[in-house]
Amino acid sequence: MDKRRAIGSWLSGPRAALEQEGADFGYRGQQLGLPESGPGSLAGPGRRLAALAVDWGLCLLIAYGLITDGYRQATGNWALLIFFVLSVLTVGTIGCTPGKRLLGLRVVVLETGTVSPTRALMRSALLCLAIPALVWDRDGRGFHDRLARTVEVRI
Repeated sequence: MDKRRAIGSWLSGPRAALEQEGADFGYRGQQLGLPESGPGSLAGPGRRLAALAVDWGLCLLIAYGLITDGYRQATGNWALLIFFVLSVLTVGTIGCTPGKRLLGLRVVVLETGTVSPTRALMRSALLCLAIPALVWDRDGRGFHDRLARTVEVRI
């Protein structure tokens, strides 16, 4: 019985094992002072990835249609540059990209509620590197959001 329990805790991860022992982690966003659900709550990974896919698709269409003549590597490079500029301009001014707006998300700073252009620049540069966005904390925030001190919430 002990082997089965040990294997089960290994498969479900350390968080599940600690929760079975009585640890209370609360809900995602609780440490940040965000509500558990509804407007202002932390955005889930599915919506964030879908918004990223919409934005990336839009940038690919722009790069393919306006800038390149069909050369695939150049299209991807131009799309990344367009994505960076789009992200800096839209997040730094209105707080969301077209994909985020379509899916009901917004990037905010917890202290002020708005994202400054400097923070948007840092967040976008780290997002384009991809690795910081793939490392998440306990609340589900990417490392790029932690470094820029921003959070993606539902609107």
